Amino acid sequence: MDKGSDHEPRNSRTAIERKSERELVVTRTFNAPARIVYEAWTRPELFMRWWAPKSTGVPLLSCDMDVRAGGGYRVVFGQDASSAMEFFGKYLEVIPNARLVWTNEESEDAAVTTVTFEDKGDVTLLTLHELYPTKEALDEACAGMEGGMPEQFEQLDELLLTLGA
Repeated sequence: MDKGSDHEPRNSRTAIERKSERELVVTRTFNAPARIVYEAWTRPELFMRWWAPKSTGVPLLSCDMDVRAGGGYRVVFGQDASSAMEFFGKYLEVIPNARLVWTNEESEDAAVTTVTFEDKGDVTLLTLHELYPTKEALDEACAGMEGGMPEQFEQLDELLLTLGA
């Protein structure tokens, strides 16, 4: 399809680009003000409604967030406690409605993630930047991200509609 076509799949709005051997950048514009998009990233009850790609069939079991510099987070996926996978880390920087930076501490190969929320009136340009410790760590992460991230962002779009954005 033409890039300019109005009939292109919605998830084509998510751009995923390797910026270097260790950096991945994902961008997407959301039809909501930055404060609402930011809330969807920082309020556990909202985050749980969009973060896990539905196609994987692996639900988000719990989400704890202490969204402040030095605060932590823990996200648990799985069918039940015996099959659960945990992702956790600490917030390094929190600028409400504008920027989040956190560590991913579940593995030595995990990235430091920065998400910026650029308010453009009724829309928000979201940029997710991940810096991995090695090229190999980024290679491994990219395998799952290219399918999952567009789906997650589609789910976030749906949530933002229900929030009246």
